[in-house]
Amino acid sequence: MAFGLLYDYLMGQSIDAYTYFGAHFEKRNGVEGVVFRLYAPMASDVSVVGDFNDWSVYAHKMNKIDDCGVYEIFIPGLQNYQSYKYHFRNAKGVYVDKIDPYAFFSEVAPGTCSRLFDIENFKWHDSKFLKARDRNFDKPMSIYEMHAGSWLKNHEGRFSSYEELADELIPYVTGMGYTHVEFMPIMMHPFLGSWGYQATGFYSCDPRYGNPFQLMSLIDRLHKAGIGVIIDFAPVHFANDSWALKDYDGTHLFEYGNKYRISPWGSLQFDLGKDPVRSFLMSAINFYVEKYHADGIRIDAVSNIIFYNGDKRNGTNEGAIEFIKRLNGKMHIAHDSVMMIAEDSSDYPGVTKGTDIGLGFDYKWDLGWMNDTLKYYALDPIYKKYDHNKLTFSMAYFYSDNFMLPFSHDEVVHGKGTLLNKMWGDYYQKFALLRNLITYQFGHPGKKLNFMGNEFGSFDEWNENKSLPWELKQFPAHNSISHLYHDLNLIYRAHPAMYIGEHNPETFKWLIVDNNIDSVFAFTRRVNGETLIFVYNMTPNFYEGFGIPVEKEGTYVEIFNSDKDVYGGANQYNGAPLGSYAGYITIKLASFGAMIFKLDKEYIPPKE
Repeated sequence: MAFGLLYDYLMGQSIDAYTYFGAHFEKRNGVEGVVFRLYAPMASDVSVVGDFNDWSVYAHKMNKIDDCGVYEIFIPGLQNYQSYKYHFRNAKGVYVDKIDPYAFFSEVAPGTCSRLFDIENFKWHDSKFLKARDRNFDKPMSIYEMHAGSWLKNHEGRFSSYEELADELIPYVTGMGYTHVEFMPIMMHPFLGSWGYQATGFYSCDPRYGNPFQLMSLIDRLHKAGIGVIIDFAPVHFANDSWALKDYDGTHLFEYGNKYRISPWGSLQFDLGKDPVRSFLMSAINFYVEKYHADGIRIDAVSNIIFYNGDKRNGTNEGAIEFIKRLNGKMHIAHDSVMMIAEDSSDYPGVTKGTDIGLGFDYKWDLGWMNDTLKYYALDPIYKKYDHNKLTFSMAYFYSDNFMLPFSHDEVVHGKGTLLNKMWGDYYQKFALLRNLITYQFGHPGKKLNFMGNEFGSFDEWNENKSLPWELKQFPAHNSISHLYHDLNLIYRAHPAMYIGEHNPETFKWLIVDNNIDSVFAFTRRVNGETLIFVYNMTPNFYEGFGIPVEKEGTYVEIFNSDKDVYGGANQYNGAPLGSYAGYITIKLASFGAMIFKLDKEYIPPKE
């Protein structure tokens, strides 16, 4: 590494450290082999051990090529998939075997070795997609969040490979109308139950499902089908396995050495104030954009970056905030079409503002909206009038950041119940409320995200060890929820008023905002000459004629009604066009009904 590149790495300014550190296939003096480079400043007597040298600690001693602690060796004649580790004496005088922090591939757990893989020269076919992509501010974005292992296991009960997944996933998400897939972390993680959020190999794709080229193929095929790919990344903490990053060179090379060393999840927390750690993580994030063509990176647990242990009472972590600003700034310079997304539960200001005044993300998950909404839908309708503001409060702060509306994996695990289980009422009422809820999510400004399986209306929580309950689709009540998602995705994508200018307050207006007695809400969204009206009845009361105020006189047509029988409803819908009178349209309002109207023909008074 040239002095300038090493200096950038040590100063926390590198986003391409993976091009130097790790194991790289190259040719020297006409001989093909692999060059290994390791940064371990307090290590000594460093060797590469592997199945290619019978794990001998004497066969391949590494040379210290820089006083900063960089070690290197070139070993000829090596091949893909060969296993290796670094063996060295650490700062405590103890000999240890450690993974390569920059390894591009790994053994499947319970194996703990790094594995060689030449990630260069994959043949991509997505140049047209990459050229056209942007950060989607004025485009529809309906994200299908998924766990690669449990979406669909094959008939033998094993995990589907990345390529097998592509065969089933691509026609499904395109047929359902989603625009993006978001993969939960696909980095190497020993414990499946961590869902990828406690990784050991931050540059190594999960070997349970295949090798790096197979993952590249999956993403390439998604792009060719017009589906964007977002990858979830957890830069806050890592798995505490002794053979991985923990106490790497006998010092806290990656983690804190103080009371914040252990995270709230029992893992180890990255010290985001250390410059080499910043370079390590920024480079890993950039790696998935450069090498895997990710269109967006979702950063997990941003509140735990902003505040120590995610607790505001512990104070602001200024070193970590500098890391996240640096990351977003550098990523936007390097890739101006790639989205940076924050999963953040804090009230920290300016998460999606520029790094001069904020954190520099493009989008933030609106977890406040999610919590308030689900609490409201769980209420007995008798008591909803006392919590009316839970559904109106979001628009009071909506324009402070660029929000996504998530119903994610976190809401369907650990005894929280599925979306269907969270709804109030009996069997039929739960389904009716779930249809209302999803229509509300699609009608509310903000990009949409749903976890896989939400579209089945399942009563059983997600389990990472099982496939999704695909068998539910044979039952009309559950299959109708899939039909609902499909149609809402298509309506969402077809109507610019549902996605253009959604962070502009001029495009949204409440029509019914304070009717807590009836618990009926209505708002309008309008842009570029299109006017839509969204109406939600949050009680089991049925109204043969309910007045909805409109801003424009004219004829309105119902383009969606959650109570139609194709969605499992009672078919109380408004079939004929509705003319406005004295500033109102009078609609049939079904029990727990949700509907969308479009201004079809505006009435223009004749000139006098």
